[in-house]
Amino acid sequence: MNIPEIFANWKLMIFISFCAVALIQVFYFIFFFCRLAFYSTTPRKSSQTHPVSVIICARDEAANLAQYLQGVLIQDFPTSHEVLVVNDNSFDDSKYVLEELKKTYKQLHPIELIQEAKLIPGKKFPLSVGIKTAKHEIVLLTDADCVPASDKWIQSMQSSYLDNTEIVLGYGSFYKKKNLLNKIIRWEGYHAALQYFSYALAGIPYMGVGRNLSYKKSVFFRHKGFSSHNNVPGGDDDLFINMAANNKNTRINIDPESFTISKTPATWKQWLWQKNRHYTTGKFYKPLHKFLLGLYSFSHFLFYPLLITSCIFFNWQIALSIFGFRMLIQSIVYYRTMHKLDEKDLWPMFLFFDLWMFFYYLIFAPALIRKPRPTWK
Repeated sequence: MNIPEIFANWKLMIFISFCAVALIQVFYFIFFFCRLAFYSTTPRKSSQTHPVSVIICARDEAANLAQYLQGVLIQDFPTSHEVLVVNDNSFDDSKYVLEELKKTYKQLHPIELIQEAKLIPGKKFPLSVGIKTAKHEIVLLTDADCVPASDKWIQSMQSSYLDNTEIVLGYGSFYKKKNLLNKIIRWEGYHAALQYFSYALAGIPYMGVGRNLSYKKSVFFRHKGFSSHNNVPGGDDDLFINMAANNKNTRINIDPESFTISKTPATWKQWLWQKNRHYTTGKFYKPLHKFLLGLYSFSHFLFYPLLITSCIFFNWQIALSIFGFRMLIQSIVYYRTMHKLDEKDLWPMFLFFDLWMFFYYLIFAPALIRKPRPTWK
């Protein structure tokens, strides 16, 4: 059969396309995601404890500060550390909550901002103020609605620093509930972590999450902070890491004691708004990262439509065999990585979540080209 005849046979073309998409998916699972699935830390003969500045930015977060901040303040950490909370023009009782907590916890240092940076939308200005105010070289970032999973959070995150380490990527998990929205949000958070941890292990780190992220002040100042993307409301975490991280200065930490936990949005509407805001930064990534992430997402999006059409119009036995091979690799990778990230209750539903991703891409693809919102709250 010559090339023109192949193109004339549209049923064969559909099957060839399905095979190509399946091959791309298998490549990502074997070349990238298996790195996290089989990752293990090498025990260190000796370790150094570094002083740390924890930085939290808050705007109208009085309730969350009252509920979660003590989890940061009671950390079991033997070396000097401080907790800086940048209260960014709040109208609620955040100031008074912080003043009351400071009476008990001397390491807490509130920073009150009463003027906004008009030309720097989003969270970047208060975060920059916090980093510039920090006394210590290592800064550890989290959000006001997050709480460390253990009292060893600071200890675990700072222990990842080696001589050449400048950035440490942590995992930000969510409280577990039984409803479907909670499981979908946790799946999305896990799936994102699977990618950014695996890419970092492959030597091409591209993002981190502000819920649990650490880097040195020196790398922040060397890259002139957020100046290259100050006009973008989001990206204080992923765009900065996309710019500053490389294969030599970045490490990951998946020790369960290093996790943070936050609550999931209460409604579908809140979650959709939040995710649309987050995805507006993707178009500013480096070309290589956009290509790799785009190819994975596009092949993932096409996989099930091409599987169905190949089963109907070509040969269902062969198509299902290819699907079974991909699912076998997926099941191994998901099983191991979900256990590492304490999301093992999601594993029995991984096929449902894999199907859900088709609709997920449809819903959030427009956010990649939409103009970002000017505020971070």
